[in-house]
Amino acid sequence: MGIKSFFRLVEIQTKVASVIPYILGTVFALYKFDNFNVKQAVLFFLSMIVFDMTTTAINNYVDYMKAIKKEGFGYEEHNAITKYRLKPKRVLGIIITMLIISAALGIMLFLNTDIAILIIGVVCFGIGIFYSFGPIPISRTPFGEIFSGLTMGFFITFLAIYIHIFDQGVLNINISNWSVSVLIDIKMIMSIFIITIPAITGISNIMLANNICDIDDDFVNRRFTLPIYIGKEKALKLFRALYYIGFIGIVVGIVLGILPIVSILVLVAIKPVNVNIKRFFELQTKKDTFVLAVKNFVITNVIYIATIIIGCLI
Repeated sequence: MGIKSFFRLVEIQTKVASVIPYILGTVFALYKFDNFNVKQAVLFFLSMIVFDMTTTAINNYVDYMKAIKKEGFGYEEHNAITKYRLKPKRVLGIIITMLIISAALGIMLFLNTDIAILIIGVVCFGIGIFYSFGPIPISRTPFGEIFSGLTMGFFITFLAIYIHIFDQGVLNINISNWSVSVLIDIKMIMSIFIITIPAITGISNIMLANNICDIDDDFVNRRFTLPIYIGKEKALKLFRALYYIGFIGIVVGIVLGILPIVSILVLVAIKPVNVNIKRFFELQTKKDTFVLAVKNFVITNVIYIATIIIGCLI
């Protein structure tokens, strides 16, 4: 397998959906806690990115194996296994290898932090694997947007913060003599959730846009996603609303003093986001307009991250 076909298999261009929450968590840890641990940051980043590639490869592998409709853009062009005539056994071997590497890096991170990292990591691994694998993969249900948004938007950001402040009492889990005690700083957890809202809604919309574009093929291939359940018209309205919820989350964060006042500048992204929403409303195809959801996510969150960095400096 060549580098080009491997990158297509793991859809390397989509890794921005995990890298941006990672950067968001990192800069927020610097802004709010003035903490940064290089070793933990590197271990988490590598484990996260390798696992993200693993889940994408699993998704393409399962789609290839379960495909009923074997023609059209989604099958012939979008899936690397078909496009590059990859052997399914070799793809499966690559998936297992990446899963082992990601798990090993995650265990190293746990050994350098605390058990909360292990527990949250196991949950995220489970969601990532069963998102595409199993008798009823999450991606083939109406809950794909919720799970992808929370797992990548919230949990990646939370972990990117937590690895730098695990010893500051935000989340303490103690296990001894068959008893478990959990101490949670609810105020801080809620603060972190608020700052992740733009990432959660943006990533959910990437999945939603993908499912809207694939609505016809998904129905044939028995992928009963959210747009199939609620219809394309309501799915498009939800697509638009989620972006506004993200902007509202930033305003709430500023009002509550969680984010720097300069983060209000993120609202300048409303104009280009609205332009892209309008274009997506006019045409919904994987080939032509799906990328608009990715662009909206990047535009909003890059400006968002930049304002937090400015907050660190001033």
